[in-house]
Amino acid sequence: MKRTLSLSAQTEVENSQHRASLEKKPHDVSKMFDDVAQHYDLTNTVLTGGLVHVWRKVTREAVGARVGLKVLDVACGTGASAAGYAADGADVIGCDFSPGMIARGRELHPGLDLRVGDATALPFADEAFDVVTISYGLRNVVDTQAALRDMLRVTKRGGKIVVAEFSQPTNPLFRATYFEFMRLGMPLLSTIFSSDAPAYDYLRESIQAWHSQKDLAAVMHEAGWRSVEYKNLTNGIVALHRAIRK
Repeated sequence: MKRTLSLSAQTEVENSQHRASLEKKPHDVSKMFDDVAQHYDLTNTVLTGGLVHVWRKVTREAVGARVGLKVLDVACGTGASAAGYAADGADVIGCDFSPGMIARGRELHPGLDLRVGDATALPFADEAFDVVTISYGLRNVVDTQAALRDMLRVTKRGGKIVVAEFSQPTNPLFRATYFEFMRLGMPLLSTIFSSDAPAYDYLRESIQAWHSQKDLAAVMHEAGWRSVEYKNLTNGIVALHRAIRK
C-alpha cells in the first residue's frame, strides 16, 4: 500500500531541507539561518577546524571595543562576536535578519542587546555608532551596496567599519585544496553536526561566487567608505577589510 504524507508532514520535510540560492532572496536567507541556528556555533567550529575563533579574535582587535564606544554588529548571528565587544566594555547592539538566530543568541547571552533587523535598512538613527562591523554576513545580503551604504549612514563621521568575510585564497594550490575540501568534506561534516545540512551547500556556493579581496575593497569605496584596506587571514580563506567614514 502506497503511503502519502499529510500536508503538515510534507511541510515539515520541506522546511527541514530549506536552503537559500545565490539569488539571496531575503525570506529564503532568513529561513535558512533560522533552521541552522540551534547548532550554528558548533558547526562553524567544526567546519573551520576551530579557526573561526582565531579569526574572531583578530576581528575583535580590529574593532577595538572599549568603554564609551558604541558598536553595531550587523548579521550578528547568535551574538558570539557581539558578546566579545560587550566584554571589552563597549555599548553593543547586535542586529540580524534571522529571528531564529536572535532567539538563540538571547538564550546564549542573556542581557546582550540583540535585535531583528535588515542590513539594507537598519533600524537606527544616522551617525549612531562609532564602529559598525559585520562578520561572514555581507555576502548573504541581497544588495551588498545597499547594506554598505546603510552601514555608512549609521556610522559617525570619523568612525569605521570592520568586515570579516570569506574570500579567495591567494595561493593557487592552496585554493584548489580548499575548494576541494568544501566540495567533499563540508557536506559530510555538515550532515553530522548541522541541524540543516543542505544550507551548507549554499555556504560553499556563496563563498566561491563572492568578491576577491581587491574587488570587495572597490565595492566598499563605491559605497562611500574611504581609506579602505584589507589583510588576509589563513592564506586568504578570510579577509578582514577596514575603512573610515570621512
